[in-house]
Amino acid sequence: MPEPLPRQLLFICSQNRWRSLTAERLFDGHPEIMARSAGTEPGARTRVAAGHLGWADVIFVMEKKHADRLRAKFSGELRGKPLVNLRIPDDYQFQDAALVELLRERLHAYFGHDLLAAP
Repeated sequence: MPEPLPRQLLFICSQNRWRSLTAERLFDGHPEIMARSAGTEPGARTRVAAGHLGWADVIFVMEKKHADRLRAKFSGELRGKPLVNLRIPDDYQFQDAALVELLRERLHAYFGHDLLAAP
């Protein structure tokens, strides 16, 4: 029997204004997947907290520095959780078409299919 798909995805960037928020919005209205986003910096729109990590089935970071910050502050909460670096630099604005395409590509590569395709 195939492993069930994760249902709760958390996206992390620095400020939670462009990259992670765009990723969250990709799943608005998705019938089977919930997405949230947060940032690692003090001035983030929504700053990541232990509750975010506990809620998530999979945690996606945009850069290695985000994973490093999460591991430094939340090592216990991350135990047993997949932490995936999407390797997306801070070169995009909110909902930038190139960012949306890159997110879709990287998520497809991780899951092996397009989560955003109609079920």
